[in-house]
Amino acid sequence: MLSKKMVMIIGVIVLIAVNIIVLSVSNRRYLSYYGPGRIAISLIAPFQEAVSRSIRFVRDIWGHYFFLVKVAQENDNYKRALSHAVEKDNLYKELKLSNIRLRSSLNFRKTIPDKVIAAEVIGKDPSPWFKSIMIDKGKNDGVKKGVAVVIPEGIAGQVTEVSTHYSKVLLIIDHNSAVDALVQRTRARGIIKGGSADRCLFKYVLCKSDVAVGDTVVSSGLDGVFPKGLPVGHVSGVIRPNSGIFQEVSVTPYVDFEKLEEVLVVLNHKKHKF
Repeated sequence: MLSKKMVMIIGVIVLIAVNIIVLSVSNRRYLSYYGPGRIAISLIAPFQEAVSRSIRFVRDIWGHYFFLVKVAQENDNYKRALSHAVEKDNLYKELKLSNIRLRSSLNFRKTIPDKVIAAEVIGKDPSPWFKSIMIDKGKNDGVKKGVAVVIPEGIAGQVTEVSTHYSKVLLIIDHNSAVDALVQRTRARGIIKGGSADRCLFKYVLCKSDVAVGDTVVSSGLDGVFPKGLPVGHVSGVIRPNSGIFQEVSVTPYVDFEKLEEVLVVLNHKKHKF
């Protein structure tokens, strides 16, 4: 069976052929205005008009079809160009933000007397009970178990497991974490432990110690892990019980653990005098 497209093409060819024959007959001299000529014209003219209209109709359809095809192709080209432009713009923004973070890390590295190495965060522990991340540096890069992990904003955590190319970092907001710290203003000392949500508890701070909301808490350097003077967070709550030895102090870390992308691993920390 012939397709619709083939039938239409054959129909157009037949109409054109009939139109040529009709024009040839109508142009003969013996078809005069009177007599047989008049009758012939009356019979041929409507048919000729129908043929002409059919040809114009088909021509317009094909013209519109090719026009729409061209417009569709141009539209697809514009969409691809726009998508490519958006992709390049996003890449540029990411590179710009990454450059800002790397500049900040570079400036921060100059303030640490220890050897450090930059690492990228490649994974996070999905468990709600443990707060840890995976980084793309391991034994081959000089990373050892127990070394500190920091960023310009403050202390991030401590390496707990090491493989050839990767390491696991326990964040300071984990319940198993511990950082020897002190209040920068008054030098009141205690231990930073992981608390609820993204906050920490400042444990073993004596009731007689002067601690106030807003105070900055920094590492003391006495634990042999974290260099002295690194920021930990600010005091967000203080409760002095009527009885007991220690205050209940909560600390909000300076590090935004939900946005960690790059960190610095302290490779050869030694106690320094400041």
